[in-house]
Amino acid sequence: MTIPFLNIKAQHETIKDEIATALQEVINNTSFAGGPQVKRFEDNFARFCQCEHAIGVGSGTDALWMALIGLGIGKGDEVITSPGTFIATAEAISFCGATPVFVDIDEQTYNIDPSLIEAAITPRTKAIIPVHLFGQTADMDPILDIAHRHNLVVIEDACQAHNAEYKGRRAGSLSAAGCFSFYPGKNLGAYGEAGAVVTNNQELADKLRMFRDHGQRKKYHHSIIGWNTRMDGFQGAVLDVKLPHLPAWTDARRRNAKLYNELLKDVAQITLPFEADYAQHVYHIYAIRVQNRDQLINKLAEQGITCGIHYPVPLHLQEAYQFLGYTEGDFPIAEKCAQEFVSLPMFPELEEESIRYIAKKIKEEMA
Repeated sequence: MTIPFLNIKAQHETIKDEIATALQEVINNTSFAGGPQVKRFEDNFARFCQCEHAIGVGSGTDALWMALIGLGIGKGDEVITSPGTFIATAEAISFCGATPVFVDIDEQTYNIDPSLIEAAITPRTKAIIPVHLFGQTADMDPILDIAHRHNLVVIEDACQAHNAEYKGRRAGSLSAAGCFSFYPGKNLGAYGEAGAVVTNNQELADKLRMFRDHGQRKKYHHSIIGWNTRMDGFQGAVLDVKLPHLPAWTDARRRNAKLYNELLKDVAQITLPFEADYAQHVYHIYAIRVQNRDQLINKLAEQGITCGIHYPVPLHLQEAYQFLGYTEGDFPIAEKCAQEFVSLPMFPELEEESIRYIAKKIKEEMA
Protein backbone atom coordinates (compact mmCIF):
# COMPACT_ATOMS: atom_id res chain seq x y z
CA MET A 1 0.00 0.00 0.00
CA THR A 2 1.21 3.51 -0.87
CA ILE A 3 -0.08 6.38 1.25
CA PRO A 4 1.01 9.96 0.50
CA PHE A 5 1.39 12.56 3.21
CA LEU A 6 -1.06 14.78 1.33
CA ASN A 7 -3.30 14.13 -1.69
CA ILE A 8 -4.52 17.36 -3.27
CA LYS A 9 -5.56 15.55 -6.42
CA ALA A 10 -8.08 13.42 -4.52
CA GLN A 11 -9.83 16.56 -3.32
CA HIS A 12 -9.77 18.15 -6.77
CA GLU A 13 -11.54 15.14 -8.26
CA THR A 14 -14.56 15.78 -6.02
CA ILE A 15 -15.02 19.42 -7.13
CA LYS A 16 -13.38 19.60 -10.56
CA ASP A 17 -16.57 20.52 -12.42
CA GLU A 18 -17.27 23.40 -10.02
CA ILE A 19 -13.67 24.54 -10.35
CA ALA A 20 -13.75 24.41 -14.16
CA THR A 21 -16.90 26.55 -14.24
CA ALA A 22 -15.41 29.10 -11.85
CA LEU A 23 -12.14 29.37 -13.76
CA GLN A 24 -13.99 29.79 -17.05
CA GLU A 25 -15.91 32.67 -15.50
CA VAL A 26 -12.62 34.41 -14.69
CA ILE A 27 -11.41 33.87 -18.25
CA ASN A 28 -14.67 35.11 -19.75
CA ASN A 29 -14.51 38.26 -17.60
CA THR A 30 -10.71 38.62 -17.98
CA SER A 31 -10.69 39.47 -14.27
CA PHE A 32 -7.23 38.09 -13.62
CA ALA A 33 -5.91 40.48 -10.93
CA GLY A 34 -8.48 41.05 -8.22
CA GLY A 35 -11.95 41.45 -9.67
CA PRO A 36 -15.45 40.18 -8.82
CA GLN A 37 -14.40 36.61 -7.97
CA VAL A 38 -11.92 37.88 -5.38
CA LYS A 39 -14.50 40.30 -3.94
CA ARG A 40 -17.08 37.52 -3.68
CA PHE A 41 -14.64 35.26 -1.87
CA GLU A 42 -13.59 38.09 0.46
CA ASP A 43 -17.21 38.73 1.43
CA ASN A 44 -17.91 35.05 2.01
CA PHE A 45 -14.67 34.41 3.90
CA ALA A 46 -15.25 37.41 6.17
CA ARG A 47 -18.66 36.04 7.11
CA PHE A 48 -17.20 32.58 7.59
CA CYS A 49 -14.57 33.97 9.98
CA GLN A 50 -17.20 36.02 11.85
CA CYS A 51 -15.46 39.23 10.81
CA GLU A 52 -16.50 42.41 9.03
CA HIS A 53 -13.69 42.44 6.47
CA ALA A 54 -11.41 40.09 4.54
CA ILE A 55 -8.64 41.45 2.35
CA GLY A 56 -7.31 38.99 -0.21
CA VAL A 57 -3.54 39.14 -0.82
CA GLY A 58 -0.76 37.22 -2.50
CA SER A 59 0.22 34.85 0.33
CA GLY A 60 -0.02 34.18 4.03
CA THR A 61 3.39 35.77 4.48
CA ASP A 62 2.10 38.94 2.82
CA ALA A 63 -0.94 38.84 5.12
CA LEU A 64 1.25 38.79 8.24
CA TRP A 65 3.58 41.50 6.94
CA MET A 66 0.72 43.77 5.87
CA ALA A 67 -1.15 43.36 9.15
CA LEU A 68 1.94 44.41 11.07
CA ILE A 69 2.56 47.43 8.85
CA GLY A 70 -1.11 48.39 8.88
CA LEU A 71 -1.14 48.35 12.68
CA GLY A 72 1.89 50.60 12.88
CA ILE A 73 4.61 48.08 13.75
CA GLY A 74 7.97 49.16 12.38
CA LYS A 75 11.64 49.88 12.91
CA GLY A 76 12.83 49.56 16.49
CA ASP A 77 9.75 47.69 17.68
CA GLU A 78 9.68 44.18 19.15
CA VAL A 79 7.06 41.55 18.45
CA ILE A 80 6.64 38.50 20.69
CA THR A 81 5.92 35.18 19.01
CA SER A 82 6.71 31.46 19.13
CA PRO A 83 9.94 29.82 17.94
CA GLY A 84 7.99 26.67 17.05
CA THR A 85 6.48 27.67 13.73
CA PHE A 86 7.26 28.16 10.06
CA ILE A 87 9.73 30.98 9.42
CA ALA A 88 7.14 33.19 7.68
CA THR A 89 5.89 34.39 11.07
CA ALA A 90 9.30 35.80 11.95
CA GLU A 91 10.06 36.95 8.39
CA ALA A 92 7.00 39.19 8.43
CA ILE A 93 8.20 40.79 11.67
CA SER A 94 11.69 41.30 10.25
CA PHE A 95 10.49 42.78 6.95
CA CYS A 96 8.46 45.48 8.65
CA GLY A 97 11.65 46.52 10.46
CA ALA A 98 10.81 45.05 13.86
CA THR A 99 12.59 42.37 15.88
CA PRO A 100 11.09 38.98 16.72
CA VAL A 101 11.25 38.06 20.41
CA PHE A 102 10.58 34.40 21.09
CA VAL A 103 8.72 32.79 23.98
CA ASP A 104 8.68 29.04 24.59
CA ILE A 105 5.66 26.87 23.79
CA ASP A 106 3.24 24.86 25.87
CA GLU A 107 4.21 21.18 25.78
CA GLN A 108 0.64 19.98 25.23
CA THR A 109 -0.76 22.37 22.62
CA TYR A 110 2.59 23.41 21.02
CA ASN A 111 1.33 26.99 20.96
CA ILE A 112 2.94 29.94 22.72
CA ASP A 113 2.84 29.60 26.52
CA PRO A 114 0.86 32.60 27.84
CA SER A 115 2.46 32.29 31.28
CA LEU A 116 5.86 33.19 29.79
CA ILE A 117 4.84 36.19 27.69
CA GLU A 118 4.87 38.93 30.31
CA ALA A 119 8.52 38.30 31.21
CA ALA A 120 9.49 38.94 27.57
CA ILE A 121 7.84 42.37 27.38
CA THR A 122 10.15 45.39 27.18
CA PRO A 123 9.52 49.09 26.49
CA ARG A 124 10.02 48.28 22.79
CA THR A 125 7.36 45.58 22.66
CA LYS A 126 4.45 46.59 20.45
CA ALA A 127 2.68 43.37 19.45
CA ILE A 128 2.14 39.67 20.10
CA ILE A 129 1.63 37.13 17.31
CA PRO A 130 0.24 33.85 18.69
CA VAL A 131 0.49 31.06 16.10
CA HIS A 132 -2.44 28.65 15.93
CA LEU A 133 -0.10 25.77 15.20
CA PHE A 134 -1.20 22.60 13.40
CA GLY A 135 -4.83 23.79 13.43
CA GLN A 136 -5.43 24.46 17.13
CA THR A 137 -5.87 27.98 18.46
CA ALA A 138 -3.56 29.37 21.08
CA ASP A 139 -5.09 30.10 24.49
CA MET A 140 -6.24 33.58 23.54
CA ASP A 141 -7.94 34.96 26.67
CA PRO A 142 -4.77 35.28 28.78
CA ILE A 143 -2.86 36.58 25.76
CA LEU A 144 -5.46 39.26 25.11
CA ASP A 145 -5.51 40.15 28.80
CA ILE A 146 -1.73 40.65 28.83
CA ALA A 147 -1.94 42.71 25.63
CA HIS A 148 -4.67 44.91 27.10
CA ARG A 149 -2.73 45.58 30.29
CA HIS A 150 0.44 46.49 28.35
CA ASN A 151 -1.25 48.31 25.45
CA LEU A 152 -0.05 45.79 22.86
CA VAL A 153 -1.55 44.75 19.54
CA VAL A 154 -2.43 41.08 18.99
CA ILE A 155 -2.31 39.57 15.49
CA GLU A 156 -3.30 35.94 14.97
CA ASP A 157 -1.18 33.77 12.71
CA ALA A 158 -4.08 31.58 11.63
CA CYS A 159 -2.33 30.26 8.52
CA GLN A 160 -2.92 26.65 9.65
CA ALA A 161 -6.26 27.22 11.39
CA HIS A 162 -9.05 27.70 8.85
CA ASN A 163 -12.35 26.88 10.66
CA ALA A 164 -10.61 26.31 14.00
CA GLU A 165 -12.47 27.68 17.01
CA TYR A 166 -11.64 29.11 20.42
CA LYS A 167 -14.56 28.91 22.87
CA GLY A 168 -16.98 28.88 19.95
CA ARG A 169 -15.37 31.80 18.09
CA ARG A 170 -13.55 31.36 14.79
CA ALA A 171 -9.81 31.70 14.45
CA GLY A 172 -8.94 35.10 13.02
CA SER A 173 -11.82 36.88 14.75
CA LEU A 174 -10.20 36.98 18.19
CA SER A 175 -7.79 39.90 17.80
CA ALA A 176 -7.00 43.06 15.85
CA ALA A 177 -6.34 40.99 12.72
CA GLY A 178 -6.17 37.36 11.67
CA CYS A 179 -3.82 36.20 8.92
CA PHE A 180 -4.46 33.21 6.68
CA SER A 181 -2.48 31.33 4.07
CA PHE A 182 -4.19 29.54 1.20
CA TYR A 183 -1.10 27.66 0.06
CA PRO A 184 -2.35 24.59 -1.86
CA GLY A 185 -1.73 22.16 1.01
CA LYS A 186 -3.73 24.16 3.57
CA ASN A 187 -7.14 23.03 4.84
CA LEU A 188 -8.53 25.72 2.53
CA GLY A 189 -6.01 25.77 -0.28
CA ALA A 190 -5.80 27.75 -3.51
CA TYR A 191 -4.37 26.44 -6.77
CA GLY A 192 -1.28 28.58 -6.24
CA GLU A 193 -0.23 31.25 -3.76
CA ALA A 194 -2.81 33.35 -1.89
CA GLY A 195 -3.60 34.73 1.55
CA ALA A 196 -5.97 37.02 3.44
CA VAL A 197 -6.24 39.31 6.44
CA VAL A 198 -9.52 39.37 8.35
CA THR A 199 -10.46 42.15 10.74
CA ASN A 200 -13.32 44.11 12.28
CA ASN A 201 -11.34 47.35 12.02
CA GLN A 202 -12.67 49.46 9.13
CA GLU A 203 -9.68 51.80 9.13
CA LEU A 204 -7.23 48.90 8.97
CA ALA A 205 -9.21 47.19 6.22
CA ASP A 206 -9.24 50.35 4.09
CA LYS A 207 -5.51 50.82 4.60
CA LEU A 208 -4.69 47.22 3.64
CA ARG A 209 -6.86 47.40 0.52
CA MET A 210 -4.82 50.40 -0.58
CA PHE A 211 -1.50 48.92 0.47
CA ARG A 212 -1.97 45.71 -1.55
CA ASP A 213 -2.60 47.82 -4.69
CA HIS A 214 0.38 50.22 -4.72
CA GLY A 215 -1.26 52.48 -2.14
CA GLN A 216 -4.00 53.52 -4.56
CA ARG A 217 -7.30 54.90 -3.29
CA LYS A 218 -8.29 55.16 -6.93
CA LYS A 219 -6.32 54.39 -10.08
CA TYR A 220 -3.09 56.39 -10.32
CA HIS A 221 -3.84 58.28 -7.10
CA HIS A 222 -1.50 56.93 -4.42
CA SER A 223 -2.41 57.88 -0.86
CA ILE A 224 0.31 55.79 0.78
CA ILE A 225 3.46 53.97 -0.30
CA GLY A 226 2.13 50.50 -0.95
CA TRP A 227 3.03 47.23 -2.60
CA ASN A 228 1.71 44.85 -5.25
CA THR A 229 0.14 41.87 -3.53
CA ARG A 230 -3.35 41.54 -4.98
CA MET A 231 -5.03 38.14 -4.95
CA ASP A 232 -5.32 36.64 -8.44
CA GLY A 233 -8.79 36.22 -9.88
CA PHE A 234 -8.20 32.51 -10.44
CA GLN A 235 -7.34 32.00 -6.78
CA GLY A 236 -10.38 33.93 -5.58
CA ALA A 237 -12.58 31.79 -7.81
CA VAL A 238 -11.06 28.51 -6.61
CA LEU A 239 -11.27 29.51 -2.95
CA ASP A 240 -14.90 30.59 -3.28
CA VAL A 241 -15.78 27.18 -4.71
CA LYS A 242 -13.93 25.39 -1.92
CA LEU A 243 -15.12 27.46 1.04
CA PRO A 244 -18.61 25.87 1.35
CA HIS A 245 -16.92 22.43 1.48
CA LEU A 246 -14.57 23.41 4.33
CA PRO A 247 -16.89 22.40 7.22
CA ALA A 248 -17.31 18.88 5.79
CA TRP A 249 -13.57 18.61 5.14
CA THR A 250 -12.92 19.73 8.71
CA ASP A 251 -15.28 17.06 10.03
CA ALA A 252 -13.40 14.45 7.98
CA ARG A 253 -10.05 15.58 9.38
CA ARG A 254 -11.43 15.39 12.91
CA ARG A 255 -12.78 11.88 12.27
CA ASN A 256 -9.41 10.83 10.94
CA ALA A 257 -7.68 12.26 14.00
CA LYS A 258 -10.11 10.47 16.31
CA LEU A 259 -9.39 7.14 14.60
CA TYR A 260 -5.62 7.71 14.83
CA ASN A 261 -6.07 8.50 18.53
CA GLU A 262 -8.08 5.35 19.18
CA LEU A 263 -5.65 3.10 17.33
CA LEU A 264 -2.47 4.58 18.87
CA LYS A 265 -3.61 5.46 22.40
CA ASP A 266 -2.05 2.38 23.98
CA VAL A 267 1.39 2.84 22.42
CA ALA A 268 3.41 4.10 25.38
CA GLN A 269 6.27 5.46 23.27
CA ILE A 270 3.98 7.91 21.42
CA THR A 271 2.70 11.30 22.54
CA LEU A 272 -0.56 11.94 20.68
CA PRO A 273 -1.90 15.38 19.74
CA PHE A 274 -3.73 17.11 22.58
CA GLU A 275 -6.98 18.99 22.01
CA ALA A 276 -7.56 21.71 24.62
CA ASP A 277 -11.02 22.00 26.15
CA TYR A 278 -11.35 25.52 24.70
CA ALA A 279 -10.56 24.45 21.15
CA GLN A 280 -11.96 22.91 18.03
CA HIS A 281 -8.79 21.50 16.48
CA VAL A 282 -8.91 21.26 12.67
CA TYR A 283 -5.83 19.02 12.29
CA HIS A 284 -4.03 20.75 9.46
CA ILE A 285 -1.17 18.63 10.75
CA TYR A 286 -1.56 15.45 12.80
CA ALA A 287 1.78 15.39 14.63
CA ILE A 288 2.77 12.67 17.06
CA ARG A 289 5.95 12.74 19.14
CA VAL A 290 8.41 9.86 19.42
CA GLN A 291 11.99 9.46 20.59
CA ASN A 292 13.24 7.55 17.52
CA ARG A 293 11.81 9.96 14.97
CA ASP A 294 14.14 9.36 12.02
CA GLN A 295 14.05 5.60 12.43
CA LEU A 296 10.25 5.59 12.46
CA ILE A 297 9.98 7.81 9.39
CA ASN A 298 12.40 5.61 7.46
CA LYS A 299 10.64 2.40 8.45
CA LEU A 300 7.25 3.79 7.46
CA ALA A 301 8.66 4.96 4.13
CA GLU A 302 9.75 1.37 3.47
CA GLN A 303 6.10 0.40 3.91
CA GLY A 304 4.89 3.03 1.43
CA ILE A 305 3.87 5.61 4.05
CA THR A 306 5.10 9.19 3.59
CA CYS A 307 5.44 11.33 6.71
CA GLY A 308 6.69 14.85 7.37
CA ILE A 309 8.38 16.92 10.09
CA HIS A 310 6.88 20.25 11.17
CA TYR A 311 9.35 21.74 12.03
CA PRO A 312 12.80 20.22 12.57
CA VAL A 313 14.65 23.42 13.58
CA PRO A 314 13.07 26.04 15.87
CA LEU A 315 13.33 29.59 14.59
CA HIS A 316 15.76 30.76 17.26
CA LEU A 317 18.28 28.13 16.06
CA GLN A 318 17.90 28.91 12.35
CA GLU A 319 20.99 30.34 10.67
CA ALA A 320 18.94 33.28 9.40
CA TYR A 321 18.24 34.38 12.99
CA GLN A 322 21.63 33.80 14.55
CA PHE A 323 22.03 37.59 14.83
CA LEU A 324 19.37 37.64 17.57
CA GLY A 325 21.83 35.92 19.89
CA TYR A 326 19.73 32.98 21.00
CA THR A 327 21.45 29.68 21.73
CA GLU A 328 20.49 26.04 22.17
CA GLY A 329 18.68 25.57 25.46
CA ASP A 330 16.96 28.96 25.46
CA PHE A 331 13.56 27.43 24.63
CA PRO A 332 13.79 23.82 25.79
CA ILE A 333 10.19 22.77 25.11
CA ALA A 334 10.25 24.01 21.51
CA GLU A 335 13.63 22.33 20.99
CA LYS A 336 12.46 19.04 22.50
CA CYS A 337 9.31 18.93 20.40
CA ALA A 338 11.21 19.80 17.22
CA GLN A 339 13.37 16.72 17.75
CA GLU A 340 10.36 14.43 18.29
CA PHE A 341 7.62 15.55 15.86
CA VAL A 342 6.42 13.15 13.17
CA SER A 343 3.56 14.38 10.99
CA LEU A 344 1.41 11.48 9.82
CA PRO A 345 -0.65 11.52 6.61
CA MET A 346 -3.70 13.74 7.09
CA PHE A 347 -6.24 14.94 4.55
CA PRO A 348 -10.05 14.69 4.35
CA GLU A 349 -10.03 11.95 1.73
CA LEU A 350 -7.69 9.69 3.74
CA GLU A 351 -9.46 6.34 4.00
CA GLU A 352 -10.05 4.36 7.19
CA GLU A 353 -8.18 1.41 5.71
CA SER A 354 -5.12 3.60 5.20
CA ILE A 355 -5.22 4.94 8.75
CA ARG A 356 -5.49 1.41 10.14
CA TYR A 357 -2.54 0.34 7.98
CA ILE A 358 -0.44 3.29 9.21
CA ALA A 359 -1.29 2.56 12.83
CA LYS A 360 -0.49 -1.13 12.38
CA LYS A 361 2.95 -0.36 10.94
CA ILE A 362 3.70 2.13 13.70
CA LYS A 363 2.78 -0.44 16.35
CA GLU A 364 4.98 -3.04 14.69
CA GLU A 365 7.91 -0.64 14.73
CA MET A 366 7.29 0.32 18.36
CA ALA A 367 6.87 -3.26 19.58
